[in-house]
Amino acid sequence: MREHRVLASAVALALLAGAVAVPLAFRGRSCKELPATTRELAQAPASATRALDPGDDMSRYDAVRVLLPSGTLCGDGGRALGQVMTAATGADGQKPHTTAQARVVYALSAVYHEADVPSGAEPGLARVLAGYVVDTTLLSLDDPDAAGPAASGEDAAPDQAGWSRFGPFLAPGEAHPDFGFDHTGTLTADPGPLFARLARDPEAFALLYDAERAYLAHYLERLTRQGTGPDYHPEKEPGEKTSPPTLGVDNDLEDIARRIGTLMHVRADGTRDGDIADPDAFDASVRRHTRGAYRAAPDQVTGRPSMGGIAGRAVSGPVPGDLMDGRRQMFLAVDAWAEARKAPAGRAAAIRQILDDAYLTAYRNGPL
Repeated sequence: MREHRVLASAVALALLAGAVAVPLAFRGRSCKELPATTRELAQAPASATRALDPGDDMSRYDAVRVLLPSGTLCGDGGRALGQVMTAATGADGQKPHTTAQARVVYALSAVYHEADVPSGAEPGLARVLAGYVVDTTLLSLDDPDAAGPAASGEDAAPDQAGWSRFGPFLAPGEAHPDFGFDHTGTLTADPGPLFARLARDPEAFALLYDAERAYLAHYLERLTRQGTGPDYHPEKEPGEKTSPPTLGVDNDLEDIARRIGTLMHVRADGTRDGDIADPDAFDASVRRHTRGAYRAAPDQVTGRPSMGGIAGRAVSGPVPGDLMDGRRQMFLAVDAWAEARKAPAGRAAAIRQILDDAYLTAYRNGPL
């Protein structure tokens, strides 16, 4: 009996040891360590940009992809990786982005177009998209002029008619990622799907939502009292019809509303499929990370800040009403602009309708 008890004890200890060893071994294989050399790039923005720059000819893209892991990173590896992305792109700064930084944004969007963003990296990557809010909102896809992963400030500058394919009110000298560029005919860098995936993280959701609402205020305060663009002067050949003066503005406002509607679609869809297990907790977290409300200046603004300056603009105060009613938050911004600028009632109503239609379409259908 004593021998049997000793044997039983030995077997039990062996099983216990095995039970501990197997999960430990499994846990060791289930996550990857972010290399220390990569972590250090978060504190060295210039080095981070050089490391993640795919090059104008995309010759370094494969090397960049190796530095950008997918899947699960151990410990705080995901958040550290997000900080590296933010540093490499200059997304949280006020200076105009360089061409190299813009190329990094293109590479990030291409790598994570389908690959999984490591858990914890979502806020960092959302800061990148927020810091390039004009480019990720007014997308120029399938453009024959997209000859590389980024356009320099000179290439993106408005033409004699005041038009640029990268949008209006651009900061002089600022470079822009060219998401319409299709390297070798196989690479997709459309940030739309990435925008929607990131939004399932509440902190990332708040960053993206803040940036779009800030952009709406920024855009409105640069319009004329009639709600038209002050810089666009169409040139036409004899006999051609001039496009309506509101056409470009209406298209841009649609894009902003579509992004906000997409955020609310992600929230609703995540609740339905269980990816957002506790909607109340999700909303509470979004509110904690939200900076506030954004309103247009009472007078027309002529300044052209960088995209980082748009996302980082000062708030106008606390958010009134239900933050998660994106439609209402847009209307409040437009109504405040229209009242302060004494905009024609018909034009203000038309802008509200444009925002409403685009918002509801995206809310129902999700990202295109």
